[in-house]
Amino acid sequence: MIDAINLTKKFGDLTGVDSLTFHVSEGEVFGFLGPNGAGKTTTVRMLCCLISKTSGEAKIAGYDTTNDADSLKIRRIIGFMPENVGLYSELSAYQNLDFYAKLYDRTEQQRKESIERLLRLLGLWEKKDVAVGTFSKGMKQKVAIARALVHDPEILFLDEPTANLDPEAAKTVRDFITELKKEKKTIFLNTHNLDEAQKLCDRIGILKTHLLRIGTPEELKESLWGSKTVIQLEEVDDRIVSAVRQHTSGKVVVEDHRLVIDVKNAGKENPGLVQAIVAAGGRVQFVQGLNPTLEDVYLKTVRETL
Repeated sequence: MIDAINLTKKFGDLTGVDSLTFHVSEGEVFGFLGPNGAGKTTTVRMLCCLISKTSGEAKIAGYDTTNDADSLKIRRIIGFMPENVGLYSELSAYQNLDFYAKLYDRTEQQRKESIERLLRLLGLWEKKDVAVGTFSKGMKQKVAIARALVHDPEILFLDEPTANLDPEAAKTVRDFITELKKEKKTIFLNTHNLDEAQKLCDRIGILKTHLLRIGTPEELKESLWGSKTVIQLEEVDDRIVSAVRQHTSGKVVVEDHRLVIDVKNAGKENPGLVQAIVAAGGRVQFVQGLNPTLEDVYLKTVRETL
């Protein structure tokens, strides 16, 4: 649904986005992680036909973002929620959504059904006739998400949808994205929130002007140092270490009274490792997995480029 091939954007001598290549499949939730200034918003703006590329290619559902006729078709099948919501403050929530729905030639019945559905899902139906200028940041954010969806787009671009929201409002937005995911919407999500990315995204790209890593959350974590098993013992001696090394091809590290062992499949390997230790006279106190977090992956990846 979304394709970028060597996509590049320069602002004078500054390269904002450098040779991005990736593919987002239909129904996938794809997340972009990166520090401020990494090029996340610039990438989305190019994909949404809001700014031109310097070089490379970008296609949405097969349509070329730089072709004038195609760009009109792209605008009809995508929804975009920018970081700055940009609503008409003097209009009510309902009037804001109705105005944008009319731009997509939605019938009156389609507009009514879509607006009510979205505002109810986001907990704003009771506030439908209130001017959005009186709304909190979180409520405005919800209206902006509804606006991006009011014409029932195939593809949704969300730029920092939970930025600066209180925990309750952020959870409501995340729950709503989860519902959209169940509807098989294709979603492109820019976020700084690592927990949010891990919970919502099928795949994640880590960006810092150019794409540093890409994969599922599990693949990214696996790429850092793989999977390890930690076995805490009452005592560790040479016989126990030898028994473990005979039982595994993974690296074995002794740290005081515990063994840290590289494993490929903990569920299959751990019972045999414990059995070998017990047979060698070891007394096991506990066994646990040692897996990197997405935060570990992100920080290591970004710092490697400093």
